Amino acid sequence: MKPPFIDNRFVRRFSLSTPVALAPMALATGGELAAACARAGALALVGGGYGDLEWTQREYRGAVNLLGDDAAALARLGCGFISWKLAEDRSALDWLLDQSHRPASVMLSFGDPSRFGRILSDHGIPIICQIQTIAQLPAALEAGASVIVAQGCEAGGHGMNAFEGRSTFTLVPEMADWLARHAPETILLAAGGIADGRGLAASMMLGADGALIGSRLWATRESMAAASAKHASLAASGDDTARSGIFDILRSKNWPPQFDFRAIRNRLHKKWEQRIDELRSSPEAAIEDYLEGVGAEDYDRAHITVGEAIGLINEILPAEQVIETINRAAARLLAGEALDKQPE
Repeated sequence: MKPPFIDNRFVRRFSLSTPVALAPMALATGGELAAACARAGALALVGGGYGDLEWTQREYRGAVNLLGDDAAALARLGCGFISWKLAEDRSALDWLLDQSHRPASVMLSFGDPSRFGRILSDHGIPIICQIQTIAQLPAALEAGASVIVAQGCEAGGHGMNAFEGRSTFTLVPEMADWLARHAPETILLAAGGIADGRGLAASMMLGADGALIGSRLWATRESMAAASAKHASLAASGDDTARSGIFDILRSKNWPPQFDFRAIRNRLHKKWEQRIDELRSSPEAAIEDYLEGVGAEDYDRAHITVGEAIGLINEILPAEQVIETINRAAARLLAGEALDKQPE
């Protein structure tokens, strides 16, 4: 039996069967995960991330090949990039724009979207801009965004720093109200802390048209994250995550200072929490410790990129099953039905 259908302008705009978008998580949202989510009826964004040309070519082609002649699923396939990194090297975006399969959309996050928004608009590709504050809305719309992602600081991976970041629960309705006044045709998605049907339904009750989901789809069989990391994450609760710049320093990532990184707060993270300036000025030994941890899959030292929603995740399941379960539970809640005590 097909899951119940939630109909709204986001679903109709992108020919979806659920108001869910797959977050384009760098090095985790590869072709297999994107293909599975597209088949499940979600908007599937390959994680172009840092703009590595070879990686983007392999994984985007992989998704296209896996979807084969499934025209409906192919029409839901897109990609996402980090804007500040594209400003250094846009070769992956240029390659994507030359492909016979035109992306359903391209998402731009973390940085000025204006330069790339014009390029995408010229190619007729819908632009999704992920932002974290109300103040960023005008620039995103000026860049041509037809979809805004309101990212709360609960999200895993990169987002607005803990000092300036907003909660998804208050950011989404405030953005919804702003857009209703200034750009009512713009679609709004919620991101950060959404991992089940309750979260999707809550996002829509707050004024979003759907949700961009990361951590729950990171913890699926098709995700490119290490199997050992996925299984280790199941022991964590939302209390066990933290947002800081520590893992960016350990990975030699030169992120703009307004953005930092949420991951599980492991032993190595705790070691440096009160000494970040020292770590930044002399990181060599700590980086060696971290890299040894990565090689050994020792998650007391290597990072696990998940958000506060990790406490809602108890199994590593196929992505299609995850999306169907989320959609079914959200549809029931939006229809006024009660769920069982244990959420679907």
